[in-house]
Amino acid sequence: MSKSTRRGFVQTTAVVGLSAAAYSRVAHAATYGAKPVVGFIGCGGRANGLANGFNDHSVAAWACDPDASRASEFQQKHGASQVTGDLRNVLDDNSVDAVVVATPDHWHAPAAIMACEAGKHVYVEKPCSHNFREGQLLVKAARDNNVVVQHGTQSRTNRLICGAIQMLQEGVIGDVLVCKAWNIQRRRNIGHATPSTPPANVDYDTWVGPAEFMPFQSNRFHYDWHWWHNFGTGDIGNDGTHEIDIARWGLGVKGLPSMASAIGGKFYFDDDQQFPDSATCAFQWPGDGEVGQQKQLIFEMRIWSRNYPYNVDTGIEFYGTNGMLFVSKRGKLTIRDDSNQVVRDPSLRVQPEYASSHQVDFLEAISEGRKPAADIAIGHDSCSLVHLANICVRTGRSLTIDPQQQTIAGDAEATELLGRRYRDDGHWAVPKMST
Repeated sequence: MSKSTRRGFVQTTAVVGLSAAAYSRVAHAATYGAKPVVGFIGCGGRANGLANGFNDHSVAAWACDPDASRASEFQQKHGASQVTGDLRNVLDDNSVDAVVVATPDHWHAPAAIMACEAGKHVYVEKPCSHNFREGQLLVKAARDNNVVVQHGTQSRTNRLICGAIQMLQEGVIGDVLVCKAWNIQRRRNIGHATPSTPPANVDYDTWVGPAEFMPFQSNRFHYDWHWWHNFGTGDIGNDGTHEIDIARWGLGVKGLPSMASAIGGKFYFDDDQQFPDSATCAFQWPGDGEVGQQKQLIFEMRIWSRNYPYNVDTGIEFYGTNGMLFVSKRGKLTIRDDSNQVVRDPSLRVQPEYASSHQVDFLEAISEGRKPAADIAIGHDSCSLVHLANICVRTGRSLTIDPQQQTIAGDAEATELLGRRYRDDGHWAVPKMST
């Protein structure tokens, strides 16, 4: 496979992602002798976007969605051979090698865990879990069943982001101690609504699945479920997962922080959203406690504004002992030295290879018997920060964490929020909490 030169990397940052097609690696799962067979669980906007990256490299076997209209439209667009509203039909099909889980958040981990237990490889959308405990169980299910699980944080295969992180690791700004990430955009007001009858084409009971049952309501259904505690993780978990993942990667930390803090609220939207529209979150890792070993990650979210740094809605600034690096998945990169002067044409010591897409990396990981770029353990560590931030906002308190025991100290309410409540009448997809 061809490699990009450092000069080419810098010159093409404005169109990064668009030029990735120049890399012609094609995934063929050698163990199958043909293109791998994939089932899509969830057939909304994300599934359609992901399918475009799978179509040339795999065969779509199933379109699965409790909204029959969505499943049918997906089948017609992407050529899936079968349609169902019940994911168990997909998992029972021995011809299916892998599944794509692109459901609402509350189904991500339950569906992915069941897929792992059925011996399927999994591409699961971000965030990989609705809550911390489910993330732990998903990592365990992936390892116990020896399957590949790719998390949908596609910056892990983005050439610009990968190159920027590699430069940080090579010491372009010295030791990275602090980073600040942001997600700033204008979302819409979802208004106020009351329960009503689900659309005739929707199996609403299956859509709710293992979550606590709530009656259908138009502004907590398609996409708007993001803003409800029962189904989503807010925009900290929605778009924020991407920036938090990049920030944690570049900061060079692993596992849980020892301290988490977040404040936020509804400053702008007068509607039914339960999550904040504004939040400021901070996490700290102690290292060995010595000067130079402690690290801090700051994340800022405003989903009612169109005024943002560097004229990009998402980005991360990394602060090191010898300078600053700013990068955005929107195609921007700036490096400044310790005198705040722009570093011209920085170079990578080693030229990496890049997969042509996140989907291709997933399929190649299956055929090569390796972990993917966004392995589920990496995804879980990043999503854990999302869950901790949401817990801080909901409780109004900072958290002291034992990273080794993966527990919150002295806060029963916060500890309960590490998991979730499921349906009172039980459900076949409720994850088993024993470890």
